[in-house]
Amino acid sequence: MYIHQVAAYLPDQVITNEHFTNLNGLAADWIIERTGIRERRKASPGENTNTMAIEATRRVLAQATAFPADEVDLIVGATYTPHDTIYTLAHAVQRDLGINDIPVVSISSACSSLLNAIEIVEGYFALGKARRAVVVVSEHNTAYNNEHDTVAGHLWGDGASALLLSKDRLAPADLLVKEVLTGGAAVAGKADEAVTLKPVERGIVMPHGRDVFTYACQYMARVTRQLLERQHLTLDSLTYLIPHQANLRITKNVLQQLGLPPERAVSNIERLGNTGCAGAAIGLGDTWPLLQPGNRVIITVFGGGYSYGAMLLER
Repeated sequence: MYIHQVAAYLPDQVITNEHFTNLNGLAADWIIERTGIRERRKASPGENTNTMAIEATRRVLAQATAFPADEVDLIVGATYTPHDTIYTLAHAVQRDLGINDIPVVSISSACSSLLNAIEIVEGYFALGKARRAVVVVSEHNTAYNNEHDTVAGHLWGDGASALLLSKDRLAPADLLVKEVLTGGAAVAGKADEAVTLKPVERGIVMPHGRDVFTYACQYMARVTRQLLERQHLTLDSLTYLIPHQANLRITKNVLQQLGLPPERAVSNIERLGNTGCAGAAIGLGDTWPLLQPGNRVIITVFGGGYSYGAMLLER
């Protein structure tokens, strides 16, 4: 299975830390120190999870060299911030593409959903039910976020990314998906209450941030090691690590556990905030032009609930 291309859509509106200083008194430097975030994007009143997913998909297909839109035979969407729980982002993308009678699937496993979506594609490909897939991850965090919440209200940003996957290599620059490894960790710590989003109540809340931090660091480092061991590879063979973009301190902790230098890590949290399951995919798109033949990339993720995973890519 190969990733043929990846593209992102980010809303135009930029929300700086000073916005939260004026709103609830949080110092801009304090936010940077605690999270690494300097600014984030916010969808406009006319945008939502579905519209951002559509735009990301249009962009990735426009970039594709050997992947006509009419050859798409599977769409998998992922989000925990849906615009509509029935007419999902996957359906919206299908309607925009005008391709009927193909499978469309939408999933949510919080911020780790990207890799679960890719696993679904893996299954369809293995069963011979599809050969050309779109995976689209989109988060409209600001639709659910409470900006007055001084614990987590400043963390979230909006954005989307779309990936084209094929069963066969279509171009020399395609990335081979060597292995995807995921798992649920709902029995760990305060997984049932550490991060929640109950739309009829208060939206996104994170009452147990320390618990999230602890298990995110633990699981992302552990699953990265497991994946390398399963592939009989060393850390030295890894060109880039793309962690879930939740908190810069988490990224630094994972790097320290693994013994990787900072320049090996891809980070966009400083300018985008936590864009949920879209963050790592956006990071892959940022890294794409830098990749050379023989390079290896691991995407490692952790989501509230809890869930985790890692994916090894090779050019």
